[in-house]
Amino acid sequence: MLRRTKIVATVGPSTDDLNVLTDMMRAGLDVVRLNASHGSVEDRRRRLGLVREAAKRADKCVGVLLDLGGPKIRIEGFRTGKVLLEEGQAFALDTTLDPKSGSQEVVGVAYKDLPKDVVPGDTLLLADGLIVLDVERVTGTRIETRVRVGGELSDRKGLNRQGGGISAPAISDKDREDIRFVAQEGIDYMAVSFARDAADIQEARSLLREAGGDARIVAKIERHEAVANLAGIIDASDVVMVARGDLGVEMGYAELTGLQKTIIHQTRARNRVVITATQMMESMITSPVPTRAEVSDVANAVMDGTDAVMLSAESATGRYPVKAVQAMAQVIEGAEKYQLTHTRTRHRVEGQFKGTEEAIAMSVMYTANHMKVGAIVALTETGATPLWMSRIRSDIPIYAFTRHEATRRRVTMFRGVYPVIFDVTGPRTHDNLYRELFTRLLDLQLVKKNDLVILTKGELSGVTGGTNSMLILKVALES
Repeated sequence: MLRRTKIVATVGPSTDDLNVLTDMMRAGLDVVRLNASHGSVEDRRRRLGLVREAAKRADKCVGVLLDLGGPKIRIEGFRTGKVLLEEGQAFALDTTLDPKSGSQEVVGVAYKDLPKDVVPGDTLLLADGLIVLDVERVTGTRIETRVRVGGELSDRKGLNRQGGGISAPAISDKDREDIRFVAQEGIDYMAVSFARDAADIQEARSLLREAGGDARIVAKIERHEAVANLAGIIDASDVVMVARGDLGVEMGYAELTGLQKTIIHQTRARNRVVITATQMMESMITSPVPTRAEVSDVANAVMDGTDAVMLSAESATGRYPVKAVQAMAQVIEGAEKYQLTHTRTRHRVEGQFKGTEEAIAMSVMYTANHMKVGAIVALTETGATPLWMSRIRSDIPIYAFTRHEATRRRVTMFRGVYPVIFDVTGPRTHDNLYRELFTRLLDLQLVKKNDLVILTKGELSGVTGGTNSMLILKVALES
């Protein structure tokens, strides 16, 4: 059985080797993430070139996601590189302090409007919540705090206000440069960090289209405000990422698992794609095997229906990027064996379909889950029909047959969907079309002779949004 849940992995210093990247793709990597929070545009361009060369060597279609840095609020640096904060001590944050002159008593902050966003009584969290500060006074550019939970604090660590409320816009000037890069390089997905509402997603999409880009938009749910505006954000996006790092800090870790399940369920119910991310196999930064808790974490996301699971530092800076992908693939395959039977799905039982394509897709999946079908083949221009199909749980593979390379890369993110090169255009009879499809399926060993296959297609070949029919065919090559 093919692995249905997809693997996203971040590239970085540990993957700056063509052989390593190629091995990661052969091990199961489906989508590469470029993290714009680190390095320069030239670093990203160089790594993108490596990714595309590795994909050719691995003979595999691999999607690319660029993750915008967004308004990550960070402290500045310390004279000694790090300090040890003690519980109960006074500690200040000052937006006018020299970026490299932090001390045991005070540190600079990169976001200049932070003093406007906090008041006495607020709780500030540093370094992913490991250090907790209680705000006592705000005077001009200086925020006076008391350390509630101490620890080691080093340069450029992240800062959050518990409960959200930071007013920084989702799209920074640096993000605008990266958006142009996405458009110029034909990248498949673009993630918007720290989005607060649908307007942030719409702004990012508008800027990307103005730059000439066609990437699909990923909304990262990591702010308190994003949870409050979840339905609107999902509807405005193509993909939603459960970004558990900052989300856990702002919302509190106790709620994180419930939030993750809610976001996955609501995203799939709205026919969008969902990624589960952050610290999924964190121990594999330094260990060749994951912990049992990490195995359970990945497996639970898979069994909840996530389209993809993501590796961050495990692959970007870890010692074992190839083993991390291998381990994730093995855990996914193990979890998928134990998922509830696909006939129990109640997806789209209520409500009306939005159009012919969705109606055909839902009809296909109902039929496939109640017949012995070897494969589902969707002749597609944009990937919309296979996306709708993939919202229904099934162990039947969905093959997106398309002539467009961009569409083939795009569907690498969809659960249970696999891209196949096929040009549907050109004059041919129905019988000739079916024969060509069967030949392609058999050559790739995707089906066997006499298997039943469900085919979806449009009346007019090569027309976007034209899927209007489904056929049940028996694989045969006789004329």
